[in-house]
Amino acid sequence: MEKRAVDVVVISDVHLGTYGCRAKELVAYLKSILPNILILNGDIIDGWQFSKRYFPASHMAVIKEVLNLITKGTRVFYITGNHDELLRRYADFQLSHFTLTDKLVLEIDNKMTWIFHGDVFDNTTKGGARVLAKLGSSGYGALILFNRLVNSVLKIFGREKLSISKNVMASVNKMAKIDAFEQIAAELAIEKKYEYVICGHIHQPQKRVIENEKGKVTYLNSGDWVEHLTALEYKQNEWTIFEYNEKDFPQTAIDIPAKVNVLTDEISFYINSLAI
Repeated sequence: MEKRAVDVVVISDVHLGTYGCRAKELVAYLKSILPNILILNGDIIDGWQFSKRYFPASHMAVIKEVLNLITKGTRVFYITGNHDELLRRYADFQLSHFTLTDKLVLEIDNKMTWIFHGDVFDNTTKGGARVLAKLGSSGYGALILFNRLVNSVLKIFGREKLSISKNVMASVNKMAKIDAFEQIAAELAIEKKYEYVICGHIHQPQKRVIENEKGKVTYLNSGDWVEHLTALEYKQNEWTIFEYNEKDFPQTAIDIPAKVNVLTDEISFYINSLAI
């Protein structure tokens, strides 16, 4: 597949290390693009549910594709979210074309764009409510697995797929007042005189103009790679929402490394001089 040249790509809420992550689809997407800038807008690795017992080859392949893009000249910004908040202690770390940060402002075609994950506006991720949020995250993961089982049975009988987990997430977001989340982000962006504000966190892809008495701003949300499989793309002076469709992508092969036995009595590297 020929790679598409894109100015800027924003993805968020990948949740590597969880059963709900759609890593194979994301690998296929990353293989299809060659962006100047790639922004990973939070919750890329799920530290809340991370377990060394589950991090399959397809999840590692996502990291590999990001590294491949870096070697090809793509500048990558990793913005921390609540599920990968452990990385926040290393904010503003930079190595070559890779930058780790908590928020980002880009000037694109003379327009200022403010980008951050968005959990700062979510009270369920703070204080004692964090415990319930983590429990809810685990329950959501179990629901996704159940949803996949149901769809496997429906496929056998030639029935259409159901998206139980997506409907549940939509209901939760409605209760959490998505409109209020978007309004707060937009009003702050208007105060700061930004033309665009980009968030993730709520797993709801969106592009809309929000106005108040002080001005207007275009609010965008990159969605997720658990249910919606969406990204934001900037090309030809316009932001668009990309939605993954498996019909548009060939089957992506994932390299599965052979099992490695660590033999502690063997020497891997031997250096007998510092002189080069």
